[in-house]
Amino acid sequence: MEESHWTRCYESGETPWDKGEGAPGLVAWLDSNAIDGDVLVPGCGLGHDVRAIAAKGANPLGMDLAPLAIERAQSSPKVGTERFRIGDFLNLSDDLVGAFDWVVEHTLFCAINPKDRDPYVEAAHRALKPGGHFLAVFFINPDLDPGESGPPFGCEPSELDRRFDPYFELLEDWVPEANFPSRVGRERMRRYRRKTR
Repeated sequence: MEESHWTRCYESGETPWDKGEGAPGLVAWLDSNAIDGDVLVPGCGLGHDVRAIAAKGANPLGMDLAPLAIERAQSSPKVGTERFRIGDFLNLSDDLVGAFDWVVEHTLFCAINPKDRDPYVEAAHRALKPGGHFLAVFFINPDLDPGESGPPFGCEPSELDRRFDPYFELLEDWVPEANFPSRVGRERMRRYRRKTR
């Protein structure tokens, strides 16, 4: 999807993915786990997850294709050292390559065209320092209306295994207990460590 598509969504207010707060599964994980250093949050939207991470003392950078989303994210009160910038995760600028201790994603994988999933995994690998961590809230098998193709585009754990295993070591895999009501049973969280290849 191009930047113009997402900008139109924000201009029209058609943003059903935005719930006005950080992802419950991510927030619950942050409550009981340490996250520090430099964190990239691609597809950050209005920055709810970015602020949840900043509140824990990390140094997150939220990135999104849509200028209007970044403008609105920047207009929210700061809670820590969070920053925002316009950018395309699939085409990382040189200053972001190898710059991060963590990449934290919240259903961006399901929002992009499935043909871009391998480049997405490669981008996550490029963004991280050796041994860096990738933490994700994946949207599994969304129920779409007849004839609807997405986004969101569903995925299976077996697809995650196939795409991520060459680049990442899987450390944790779980179904979050905390969810937005419309996503109960439809999310899966994983934490990976970047391989050195």
